[in-house]
Amino acid sequence: MEKNAKIYVAGHRGLVGAALVRRLTAEGYTNIIGRTSKELDLTSQSQVADFFAREKPDYVFLAAAKVGGIQANNTYRAEFIYKNLMIQTNIIHQSWVNGVKKLLFLGSSCIYPRECPQPIREEYLLTGPLEPTNSPYAVAKIAGIEMCRAYNSQYGTSFIPVMPTNLYGPGDNFDLENSHVLPALIRKFHKAKQQQAQTVTVWGTGKPRREFLHVDDLAAACTFLMAQYAGTDLFNIGTGTDLSIKELAEIVAEAVGFTGKLVYDASKPDGTPQKLLDVTRINQAGWQARIPLKEGIKNVYSWYTQHWEETE
Repeated sequence: MEKNAKIYVAGHRGLVGAALVRRLTAEGYTNIIGRTSKELDLTSQSQVADFFAREKPDYVFLAAAKVGGIQANNTYRAEFIYKNLMIQTNIIHQSWVNGVKKLLFLGSSCIYPRECPQPIREEYLLTGPLEPTNSPYAVAKIAGIEMCRAYNSQYGTSFIPVMPTNLYGPGDNFDLENSHVLPALIRKFHKAKQQQAQTVTVWGTGKPRREFLHVDDLAAACTFLMAQYAGTDLFNIGTGTDLSIKELAEIVAEAVGFTGKLVYDASKPDGTPQKLLDVTRINQAGWQARIPLKEGIKNVYSWYTQHWEETE
């Protein structure tokens, strides 16, 4: 990417989009554009078409999406498939129409089958049934991957799909009903510490294993691929290591300073038993994660304590 190229970050205020803007700015890119949802409705075909025709971005990071944890995915199933399909379809198509040089599409590791061999390799996509609790979201993201592949094949575009593992970082969603597990745990333990509670209840059995990637590491991977990679392969992006939810909860409790007892509510859904990505492909391309989980969680908790009123 040229330093003065016009770069559109779709979803620039979200967890991933904000990290991308931070990274691009730090790397010296000076022409970064973004639009809020009030300024540009990405589900509107006409608004997106007008925006691309007017702005003519050179590069596009497609980080805009409707996202959430198990409960949100399972509750708002129609919204998750409709909004994500509309957003990505409009942006990918208009990127081709308007001659975008390269596009990077942010998917999710939930695209892979529920009962997938571990660690999960990119070629395992579409080899088995999805996790039922988030299948509408997963189907939308799979459609985005297939759309990138189809446009690359038919039109010769350079649209790169990437599949990050579970993300966390500053600016995350800390809502207890609709957030992912790590920010939800941070908020739960923080409130328990404030209220001097003796116990904290954690959803599920604590046995499922998950991989967590700091969003700044993801942003570094995305800018690396956009600048250095010339192909159109699908890339997993993660750390290549995982831990149980029980181990995660204990790390968060320690970072927050909660010293009470952890109680596991087995009546709540666990989701996929394990979700560990094989990151050989991106490691061989020349990138690997750098932020250790304990250090990353401490940093995010520090951010949360400074901004928690905004997350209420």
